[in-house]
Amino acid sequence: MKMTESTEDYLETILMEQCRLGKVRSIDVVNAMGFSRPTVSIAMKKLTENGYVIVGDGGCLTLTERGRAVAESVYERHRVIARLLMTIGVDEETAYADACRMEHDMSEETFSCIKEHFQKYCT
Repeated sequence: MKMTESTEDYLETILMEQCRLGKVRSIDVVNAMGFSRPTVSIAMKKLTENGYVIVGDGGCLTLTERGRAVAESVYERHRVIARLLMTIGVDEETAYADACRMEHDMSEETFSCIKEHFQKYCT
């Protein structure tokens, strides 16, 4: 399965909802992302088939080690970029929305430099 922005967003959402709710089901992903049930169902099937998610008892979603690694990486990018944007004056809502778009398209090298700069000068 090709790692797409959509795949990354689903995995990140599952991680964030696990932190918020503990147990996550597809309906929680539907509510968090605003997609239809059938759309999320198809995505969860693909994520399961490709080893990113396990669907357990009662439909609870669990990230596999592989899925968690992707989700944590994307979530870290999201948080660092948003926090950096806020330090330069971007309001919180806009910073998080922009970070969501930016987190997917930058290289590891660029993110590493942004993270290093943020840690050195902004914390």
